[in-house]
Amino acid sequence: MPGSPYTDLDRPPLSAARLRRVLVAPHGPWRRLELRVETGSTNADVAEAVRAGEPEGLVVIAERQTTGRGRRGRVWQSPPRAGIATSVLLRPGEAVPERGWSPVPPAGYGWLPLLAGVALVEAVARLAELEARLKWPNDLLIDGAKCAGVLAEAVPDASPAQPPAVVVGIGLNVTLRADELPENPGGLPPTSLLLAGAAATDRDPLLRALLRSLADWYDRWRATGGDAVASGLRDAYLAVCATVGRQVRVLLPDGHEARGTATGIDPDGQLLVDTPTGTLRLAAGDVLHLR
Repeated sequence: MPGSPYTDLDRPPLSAARLRRVLVAPHGPWRRLELRVETGSTNADVAEAVRAGEPEGLVVIAERQTTGRGRRGRVWQSPPRAGIATSVLLRPGEAVPERGWSPVPPAGYGWLPLLAGVALVEAVARLAELEARLKWPNDLLIDGAKCAGVLAEAVPDASPAQPPAVVVGIGLNVTLRADELPENPGGLPPTSLLLAGAAATDRDPLLRALLRSLADWYDRWRATGGDAVASGLRDAYLAVCATVGRQVRVLLPDGHEARGTATGIDPDGQLLVDTPTGTLRLAAGDVLHLR
C-alpha cells in the first residue's frame, strides 16, 4: 500500500504503546511520550510545549522530520523510519523536593548537551556494539564519521518568573544507506549505524537504551546539584571525548577562528583550548580536528 509504514521491511514503525509501557512513569523515567509520524522539528514541538507550561519529562519522537536542525542552523533530515529523532523537556532550574533536587544554576546548563552525548555513546556501545567517540561538544563519531548529533536549546518558560527550560534534541542515523546520507554535516563525512557494521539496527531497543541512559545521567547530575565532577559525568565524558588532546581549529560564533590544542573541559562544560595568545574557554563554536 503506497505510503504505508510497512512498505520498507528494514524500517518498521515504532510503537507508541510499547515505548510508553517501558519508558513512561510509573514503569519508566519519563512523564509523557508522544510519537509523531511526521513533524517539522521535535525540538520546535517541545519548545512549543514549554511555552504552554508543560512540566519536565516530555519526550517527543518523530518517524520523520522535515525541518530538523543541527548547530549553526544546519539541516538534519533522513528518510522516514531510517533514524532516531527525539527531543526531551528538562527543567534543571526547578527544585524537586520529593527527589531531593535543588535548582541547578544556569552556568551548569552547559553540561546538558555533553550529558546527552555520553548517553548516546552508551546506547550505541550497548546495542550496536560499536566503539563511538564524541567530538566536542556532542557529535557522535564512528571511525571519524558523524553518525549523530545533539542540539540543546534554552527556552523561556510560559511564566517569566520561572527559570528557562532546556530542550535536548538528538538525531541518530540508524539505517541510512550510502545514497541517503546528508551532505558533509559540519565538515565531517556522514555515516549510519548500518554502514558502520552495527550488530543491531532495531530502533526500538536503541531508543529505549538512549532514553533510559539519558534519564539515568540526568538523575545523577541533578542529585549532585548539577556537579559534573561529583556525579561522575565529567569523567565519563572525558573517557569518550575525541577532542581533548587534539590540535583543533575553532570557528567562533562571531565569525572569527582560532587554532590550538584542546586541553580539557572546565567545571561548566566549556572546552579549554591553548592558543598562542592564551587559553580560550569555549561555550559554543564549531571545532574541527586537525591532523
